Amino acid sequence: MNDETSRKRLGRGLAALIGDIESPQRQESKQPQPTPDRTVPVEYVGPNPRNPRRTFAEAELEDLAASIRQHGIVQPVVVRPAPGNAGHFEIIAGERRWRAAQRAGVVNIPVIVRDVDDRTSLEIAIVENVQRSDLNPLEEALGYQQLIDEHDYVQNDLAQIIGKSRSHVANTLRLLKLPEQVRGLVSDGALSAGHARTLVTATDPMALAQKIIRDGLSVRQAEALAQNQISPKPAQDRRPTESKHPDMLALEKLLSDATGMKIDVTHRDQGGEMRISYKTLEQLDELCRRLQFG
Repeated sequence: MNDETSRKRLGRGLAALIGDIESPQRQESKQPQPTPDRTVPVEYVGPNPRNPRRTFAEAELEDLAASIRQHGIVQPVVVRPAPGNAGHFEIIAGERRWRAAQRAGVVNIPVIVRDVDDRTSLEIAIVENVQRSDLNPLEEALGYQQLIDEHDYVQNDLAQIIGKSRSHVANTLRLLKLPEQVRGLVSDGALSAGHARTLVTATDPMALAQKIIRDGLSVRQAEALAQNQISPKPAQDRRPTESKHPDMLALEKLLSDATGMKIDVTHRDQGGEMRISYKTLEQLDELCRRLQFG
């Protein structure tokens, strides 16, 4: 299977490989569920060691375990034959169900078996988790980076596959530029992804992160603080201050208010130039949308 075919298939999500799989939270749904290929002892099934998901909320596992005790496992776990371990299986999708089944004391679990290679298994695990919002922002970023490093994906490919914008992918990947301590705050949920992205260019991101949490700052307030921390450019890189006509200043203000971005207009006898400064990729995307569609 070539790369293009694989990516088109994954672009349709997990359903393209195994049928219409429902979310684990919908165990009690009355909608038709996929038919398992077989049942296997729960101890013969193990997790994918490279699954980007690392955290499983205790409360969610307990709720799902209670549902399994009452209704059984309605939705099969999707597995592949475990490499180098005959008779055993590695999870492709459904690790939370598998963990909850063990808590519920289930002996055998229903499985759908698909014989796929390492690459496809990893891709599906990442795509399926991202599409269902089962990853925290840092896990999502690490998953994207795995696909880029190991399978030569580019950001546009990832955006098409997971059904998100390219700016979402780019902004998520920016989280990996943060110091380890700040990443930990994102993983723990103490710091949102929006707040964390404002710290990427700050000179002391950890100090700002602590202030954001302590003072309950908004993302906009965090952006302002981060901007103040950025070292100014050397004097020789700055343009000399030029006095501008009041009408030109008024025009700049009008444009800035309309776009939410800093606009600088320089007019000369034979024309001039307009500089637009943006702080985030979301602002750039919005500007492009306005220019394209009006």
